[in-house]
Amino acid sequence: MTVTAEEQRQRLASPWIRGAAAALAGALPALAFPAPSLWWLAYVALVPWMLLARSAGSPRRAILDGWLGGAGFMLAVHHWLLASLNVFLVVLALLLGALWAPWGWLVRRLLGAGAEGPPRLLPALVLLPCGWLMVELVRSWQYLGGPWGLLGASQWQVAPALRLVSVGGVWLVSLLVVLVNTVVVALITVPALRGPAAGALLGTAVLTAAVWLWTPQPHPAGSTRIAVVQPGVIATGGARLDREARLTGQLAGSHPDLVVWGESSIGVDLTSRPDVARRLAALSRQVGADLLVNVDAERADGGGISKTTVLVGPGGVTGPTYDKMRLVPFGEYIPLRSVLGWATSVGKAAGEDRQPGSRQVVMAAGRLRFGPLVCFETAFPDMSRHLAGDGAQLLVAQSSTSSFQHSWAPAQHASLAALRAAESWRPMVHATLTGTSAVYDADGRRVGRRIGTGASTSAVYEVPLAAGRSPYVRFGDWAPHLALLLVLAAAAYELTRAVRRPVPVPR
Repeated sequence: MTVTAEEQRQRLASPWIRGAAAALAGALPALAFPAPSLWWLAYVALVPWMLLARSAGSPRRAILDGWLGGAGFMLAVHHWLLASLNVFLVVLALLLGALWAPWGWLVRRLLGAGAEGPPRLLPALVLLPCGWLMVELVRSWQYLGGPWGLLGASQWQVAPALRLVSVGGVWLVSLLVVLVNTVVVALITVPALRGPAAGALLGTAVLTAAVWLWTPQPHPAGSTRIAVVQPGVIATGGARLDREARLTGQLAGSHPDLVVWGESSIGVDLTSRPDVARRLAALSRQVGADLLVNVDAERADGGGISKTTVLVGPGGVTGPTYDKMRLVPFGEYIPLRSVLGWATSVGKAAGEDRQPGSRQVVMAAGRLRFGPLVCFETAFPDMSRHLAGDGAQLLVAQSSTSSFQHSWAPAQHASLAALRAAESWRPMVHATLTGTSAVYDADGRRVGRRIGTGASTSAVYEVPLAAGRSPYVRFGDWAPHLALLLVLAAAAYELTRAVRRPVPVPR
């Protein structure tokens, strides 16, 4: 039985059916991210959501379509958090989904045909991508959950996109993806604009190809040997340490320059447990390389719990340590605990807040200078950019992800390393406790094999180093700044028109 267009319109007239349709349409782009990794889908995944918003009968309805679509997107991209946050994840999705409410209104204003006038292609091609980027910029604030699931991040394995990333960060790819979706909506819905829309699509393809072909590339600068130790799923901290020590001992004779353990690989403070510190130093002597470990324990000085990255050499702890700066909301601390502390009763929210660090550091293992990041921090483009600017030759991320073994989270997390490497022109090592561990070169291409979830093993990677400063490291977040400027200019123009518009005189 076929459903006519009129019957479809009648069904969508129901607020409940339309609301469900908006949420489902907003969830569709999640399939472009790992684990499905249908990266090509991102270029049309927004189309159903935009078609719904442009057909809204009123601005208020378009705002609601934007809100519910945003909630569906957040819930789909972060669905693997449901086991930890329970119903609180739905509350967070609804709160953050409200950021897309103005974007839904903007879709109707620029592409809808109604009281606002005919569709306007050029403003839509500029303002809809910029508006989307403003949403990504706001929700990237660490206290709102951070930049996990940025639309551009779905293109982590596409070579032309990675080249764009080196120019303007992941933000530039998000702009491109929304631009293509906007063109597709115009091609579908507005026959009069199909010619200009097709021209815009061709121009976008030519510009992307030009950037891919002629953008500067990093210069080879030798190589380094990095060993990754992934112990796998182990119930207790003591047993994990024993497994890590055994796997590290097997690296003797492989001549690594650095051995990397995952996040929370050590469950005791090394100053209060000198026996553990001596054991690590002995392992360093046995392998002939420094060990990079991560301590997740109560500080001996009473300063609370922090996630501290420590470099251990043959003589013990060496160089500066690094305390994780950007903590996972509800996972490692609870914002406004006095108000939201009830979240611990409905999920696996942090029982005790971790203490954040205050500055990034660049460490040295022999002649190798590297910048450490811990878990969630790999989602933030500015952190890896600053490390590259401070002279790091290599980015090293220590992660766990053990709470989400059988979900999309490990693959999503590992894919972020490709983006950070391409942005900064610095290879990146992503070492985890339980997978997925992976290494990427300065172009964002994978080096060697990935270590999947659940595997208990160690591996040595010959990692090519690179020299030079990428345009993104040099010029920073110019793409979101330009988008903000264009949105403000459009708002000022509309405000000026509204002020100058003559008031009709009643007859």
